Amino acid sequence: MTPWVRRQQALADYTLAAMARRRVKNIGLLLIYALVIFVIASATLFSTALRHEAEIVLAEAPELIVQNLVMGRHDMISAEIIEELEAIRGVGGVTGRLWGYFYDRVNGANYTLMVPLDPKMVPPAGQALFGEALPRTRGLGWDTAPLFLSRYPGDLFRLDPAGRLSHESALVSADLILLGEEDFRAFFDLPPAVYTDIAVSIRNSREIDTIVAKAGKLLPNARLVTRDEISRTYQKLFYWREGIMVAMAGASVLAFAIFAAEKASGLSAEETREIGILKAIGWDTRDVIAMKLWEGGLISLGAFLFGTGLAYLHVFAFDAALFASVLKGWSVIYPDFRLTPMIDGVQLTALFFLTVLPYTAATIVPIWRAATADPDQVMR
Repeated sequence: MTPWVRRQQALADYTLAAMARRRVKNIGLLLIYALVIFVIASATLFSTALRHEAEIVLAEAPELIVQNLVMGRHDMISAEIIEELEAIRGVGGVTGRLWGYFYDRVNGANYTLMVPLDPKMVPPAGQALFGEALPRTRGLGWDTAPLFLSRYPGDLFRLDPAGRLSHESALVSADLILLGEEDFRAFFDLPPAVYTDIAVSIRNSREIDTIVAKAGKLLPNARLVTRDEISRTYQKLFYWREGIMVAMAGASVLAFAIFAAEKASGLSAEETREIGILKAIGWDTRDVIAMKLWEGGLISLGAFLFGTGLAYLHVFAFDAALFASVLKGWSVIYPDFRLTPMIDGVQLTALFFLTVLPYTAATIVPIWRAATADPDQVMR
């Protein structure tokens, strides 16, 4: 063992002993410090996991969606446009999509009704596949109880359960109802030759921009939405909600900033006297500074690890129960699903530097002042 390592080991042993003598103060500081990190780390981990789930779900989305606009508003699109889009070179397939929203006055929730593009998922007539949260909010059984939807007073539209959608897609399918085309058109009273929008698959992903440009010339009044644009919208949405949670932690961050500033302004009388005694018995100025840096580093690093560990358990073991509703962004129907543990190393590193280093650095100035002063004067 080199002399430098033995020296640092001795300084660490003394620092731990000194911290144990002031255990109440240090434990209180550690808990407050960890609470600030816990709130910010929870928001960061939860938002990162949600963005990861969104990427998985959107991986199967169409490369391009074509929507008809009338006076700047989304309107139904004619089936005749499908043939025009199929004629564009590089287009792999064109399919009309049927989907719409329905407000349920029973519980104040909005449902999304949709005809699945995959023929294997189309339920029989009079039946539907339900998202995992829908029967739960209505208090219905999964296998037997039908769902009745009232479009206007005196009307009841019955849908028998054909199954439920997977928990893995609950982030975007919690309020989803999948039904056949005939039932969908009957429910919304739609004519047979119109669709909500058109999904376009593209053979070569590098040709997406070219095909979008051609479709734009063909349909100048249409809105063209690519899968990448949808993904970026989700990412920005979750970043925005993460910012809300960080802003909610602003009070704690402000309190910590005030504490760090107070820490930088000077040491307590007990700490100053201890430094004077250490200098009197032969400690070098560098040893005193190193000892206090050990103390600041242990407290800040311990708080970071403790706060981040609690945040990890809070998000991935307890489903972020404290603020899941804020980040999931659902008003009535809340999806019930397990997040895949996902850690953004860049964000955690930024959190480390923004919380650990400022506190550790804040101890340098007052320690240097006390360590370079005359020991007799310091003890007096």
